[in-house]
Order: sequence, then structure tokens, then C-alpha cells
Amino acid sequence: MKRGLIVLAAFACGCAAGPREVVRTDRAPLPIAAYSQGVVDGGWVFVAGQGPTDPKTGKTELADVRTATRQTLENVKAILEAAGSSLAKVAKVNVYLRDINDFPAMNEVYKTYFVVDPPVRTTIQAAALPGGIPVEIDCIARR
Repeated sequence: MKRGLIVLAAFACGCAAGPREVVRTDRAPLPIAAYSQGVVDGGWVFVAGQGPTDPKTGKTELADVRTATRQTLENVKAILEAAGSSLAKVAKVNVYLRDINDFPAMNEVYKTYFVVDPPVRTTIQAAALPGGIPVEIDCIARR
């Protein structure tokens, strides 16, 4: 059995690294529905989709995708840190854009957060994002 399959099997059975933990921090926007900001399970951190709301002011950036991407990644970073992880430990990112034409501007900011050995990433245009936000990002990271 290959090493990757062993890790997957351990994760699937829940026997990898301790009980499931819910992550909460006031350094990122609080959930607006029935979900957690993040969950730690099996040594992995799963961060829920984050948008460009500043947790200090409650203001959401709707127009400028660069500013929105920066705030969104700051929210992701805060949740990862609250979980005992970091952007450097991110393995997979999903980026959802209101308009795929915003890809170059989003990517310009994104690459400043993942400078060395960036994680794998999928970027798509979503039919609609909550509240009309221009970008939403979720990720999976090692703890």
C-alpha cells in the first residue's frame, strides 16, 4: 500500500490524530449560518469559505477584487492560526470568483500570500456568491 493511501485510510476511519475540534476566532467574521469557521480533524484543518468582511468593522468589500481578496485571505489566515496552523501549511485552496475576468487581479494579491511552494488551487466563476461578494476562499491545511 502506498503511503498516501495509508494516510487516507487513517483519515477516513477517524483514527489519525485526536478528536474533531471546532475552530472559533473573533479575528475572522463569525458564521452567518449553520457552519463553523473551521474544523480540525485527523491533523487537518478545514476552513469554511471566507469572504471579504472585516471582522473589526463588519464592513464587506464588494467592489474592488484586490481589496476583497486581501481581506478574504486575512480571514482565512486568522482561522488557520486559531487552529494552530498557518498559510505555509495549506495543501489545497478553492477560490470562487463572481467574475472570472477578475482572475488576474485576484491572483496578483493571492501570490503575495503564497510566495514559496504554493498549494494546489482550483479557481472557478460561481453563479452567485453570498451577499454579492466578489471572492470566496476555502482551504485545507495541515495542523
